[in-house]
Amino acid sequence: MGDFLHFIDGAFTAGSTGKTFENRRPHDGSLIGHVVEGGEAEIDAAVKAAQAAMKGPWGRMGTEERADMMRAIADGITKRFDDFVAAEMADTGQPKHTMEHAFIPRGAANFKAFADIIKGIATESFEMQTPDGRGALNYAIRRPKGVIGVICPWNAPLLLMTWKVAPALACGNAVIVKPSEETPGTATLLGEVMNDVGVPKGVYNVVHGFGPGSAGAALTEHPGVDAITFTGETRTGTAIMQSAAMGLRDVSFELGGKNSAIVFADADMDVTMEAIGRSAFMNCGQVCLGTERILVERPLFEKFVAALKAKAESLHPGAPTDHHTNFGPLISQEHREKVLSYYAKAVAEGATVVTGGGVPDMPAELAGGSWVQPTIWTGLADDAAAVTEEIFGPCCHVRPFDSEEEAIGIANDTEYGLSTSIFTTNLARAHRVAALVDVGITWVNSWFLRDLRTPFGGSKQSGIGREGGVHSLEFYTELRNICVKL
Repeated sequence: MGDFLHFIDGAFTAGSTGKTFENRRPHDGSLIGHVVEGGEAEIDAAVKAAQAAMKGPWGRMGTEERADMMRAIADGITKRFDDFVAAEMADTGQPKHTMEHAFIPRGAANFKAFADIIKGIATESFEMQTPDGRGALNYAIRRPKGVIGVICPWNAPLLLMTWKVAPALACGNAVIVKPSEETPGTATLLGEVMNDVGVPKGVYNVVHGFGPGSAGAALTEHPGVDAITFTGETRTGTAIMQSAAMGLRDVSFELGGKNSAIVFADADMDVTMEAIGRSAFMNCGQVCLGTERILVERPLFEKFVAALKAKAESLHPGAPTDHHTNFGPLISQEHREKVLSYYAKAVAEGATVVTGGGVPDMPAELAGGSWVQPTIWTGLADDAAAVTEEIFGPCCHVRPFDSEEEAIGIANDTEYGLSTSIFTTNLARAHRVAALVDVGITWVNSWFLRDLRTPFGGSKQSGIGREGGVHSLEFYTELRNICVKL
């Protein structure tokens, strides 16, 4: 693929630092290319380009025209669909069919969804009495917030980046994207699409680099950045929030999770196993909404563990282009060491390893990849590290429970509050339990269904704010009131 350059003010540039770093394929460790590293100068140039765009044709563009531009971007991604699939497949190592049927199409769909949403949102108006009897009329308008800093994760790069960029642009903002250093491909490629479809220069900018002492810190500390949106670790979110406090800039965070699934004895096993098989192992467990804690009502416990074991052992790791592959690698060797350390810690804390727990035997051409086995544990205490700390790997702990109240208590016994899934054929129970689990999103008899009009985000240590539908508009716009004396 060659080298990955910054995209600033409508042009690709190597910047001024002279620094680069390697980008390697996770499935075999081979070199994709070198990525230029940005710093304060590149971020400052991007901020100035974004500010100029806001004062130029982009700032004068009406809602209808912006909506048309959003659809053109989506069509541009689709036109270069194979290029985006190849770029994301190289960066993440995940199977080609996952890219083709989920991550890339949904990344493009974000632009069309917010093109529709921005056109259909009304504001409020109020008539009021005045002492002279003539009255006044109050009405609200939405205006873009300005320059938005977008800091993206590596686990679903295009999808999670466009989930932020699409509403930001639809609302009339300009963006500076700092993609993960692990996955620079699709954010860079999107710059070409922006130029191809005529997005004004400076509206979409990309600066590559790391966090502290690099592009990430420069972005969050720059006073010209009006708001910051971030998906990633809670610890990093805390640091970004400290930077954003200077200047009282808004933040929107989707952070870590230690998500539970609650499986009642009356659950439909086929439905349950299909959903939990994906939520525990899809994308090699590198999904913020994934399930690492599974609570199963005791009469179903043994049957469930056996079925999930069979599901895990049916997964086939391999090269992403192999149509038999349905299980990819972790993102990097560094992350593999973290996940394997939890595998060892779980055993040390007394876990029964139902399956997995190590590194699979891979053919020589894939031996350099970041592979681990899908892993299931039972028998851990509720305060064990593997039960309480986010691992972000293809692993889960299965624990029995005896009552609805016990299951709710265990599910809520965590500092996180991102998502949960509930499996039962008793609809009254489903509604009752869903209302009592402290998370931002609950699925019933399903997982990972997303209507882009609905609120999305976490509670407790899993995030700040909500995105999706009108909730995205609340973050990416300033709501102003105008009072007219009649």
